[in-house]
Formats: sequence, structure tokens, C-alpha cells
Amino acid sequence: MSLNKVLLIGNVGKDPEIRHLQGGASVATITLATSERYKDRNGESRELTEWHTIIAWRQLADLAENYIRKGSQIFVEGRIRSRSWDDQNGQKRYVTEIQADSIQLLGRRGDNAGAAPSQPNYGSYNAPAQPQPAQQSQPQQTTPIVNPADLNDEGTDDLPF
Repeated sequence: MSLNKVLLIGNVGKDPEIRHLQGGASVATITLATSERYKDRNGESRELTEWHTIIAWRQLADLAENYIRKGSQIFVEGRIRSRSWDDQNGQKRYVTEIQADSIQLLGRRGDNAGAAPSQPNYGSYNAPAQPQPAQQSQPQQTTPIVNPADLNDEGTDDLPF
């Protein structure tokens, strides 16, 4: 069994870079900072910032283009992807990126500069799942709501405290 799952909450370091490819697909590259605070041996506070490159495709790229700006706080779910290529000098280059499966905007609406008040709230988006075979619809069961006053006979309860 194996699992490749990444969960990140951080602040966007710069406006997303958006590319529109032939065929209508779009891809966004988002730079995300996560910080860890700790005390060293001398009791002094330290902060360690890790920078992540997030790659978002199609609808997630559109979400990034319209609503994510430098300083936005986001929650990203995705997978680690490593790739390599030969640069112009013939040297092998490696990069590790996060392939986003879903992105949620965090914070208040005004914190995300791209979100105008007249626009609908697109706070999160999950990448479309692989198509599944049609399943028959099952009726949903609901839990009835019970008023706590109906549970007490005469205002007495049998709780031991």
C-alpha cells in the first residue's frame, strides 16, 4: 500500500503565474510559504519558512487566476511530484512540486484581493474526480432534530453531577 498526500496551509508569496495552453487548458503556478515557529536551545524564538511550488490545472488554475493574490492564505490538498529536465547547458535539473487536487481560500473575503463583493464566493474547489459508472440513487436518511426540552419530563434529570 502507498499514499502520496500533501496538506498545506500557508500564505501565497507572489501573484500566481497563469499560462493558457493550446486546447483551452490553463495551468497556474503558485508559490506558497509555510512557517514553523520553535524555540532553540537558548530559549530564543526561531521561525523556519519552507517554500512550496503548487501546480494547479484547469478549474483550479481559473480559481487561482480570479481569486488568489500575493498574501492570500490558502489550504491546498495534493500530491508530491518530482520531475527532471536538461537545461540549456545540458545539466540535469530537478524540481519537486505539489500537484493540487483542491484549493480552499482561507481568511475573510476581503483578504483575497481578487474577490469582489459582487462576485459569488468561490472559497474552495476540488478538481474533478475520474468519471464513475452511474449508480442508482439511494434515498438519503436524515436524523430527526430533537428538542432538548422534550427529553426532560418535569425539569428533572438523572445526571450524576
